[in-house]
Amino acid sequence: MLSRKTKYGLKALSFLAKQEDEKPVQISVISEAENISQKFLESILLSMRKTGFLGSKKGKGGGYYLLKKPEEISIAAVYRILEGPIAMVPCVSLNFYEKCHDCPDEHQCSVHRLMVQVRDNTLSILENTTLEDFVKEN
Repeated sequence: MLSRKTKYGLKALSFLAKQEDEKPVQISVISEAENISQKFLESILLSMRKTGFLGSKKGKGGGYYLLKKPEEISIAAVYRILEGPIAMVPCVSLNFYEKCHDCPDEHQCSVHRLMVQVRDNTLSILENTTLEDFVKEN
């Protein structure tokens, strides 16, 4: 299930991507427009700033802005920053792999095989969808 953090992060990014003038947008404006708690949004945007998706400007006329063009931001990258692994179980994760302790041979495990398919299909959608695509669909 998608966490509220990731859902709100995607909503905030799409709001910023829709801005015509690319000027910094105050958190309060995003918060009100997207119906997100300002305090919660602050922590989400801070995470996105620390990972290089957003820039920020302090003072009058300050706020957050995209550092990359929307077509350069994959939803998979955003998902991994805010949510963590895309895989539903750690034994199929590409970036956060962990062996399952209850499984002697994951290549013989039917759950493992199914989750590889789920991961691959989900990953294909998320990696092939950019923030630009996401904004166009909304």
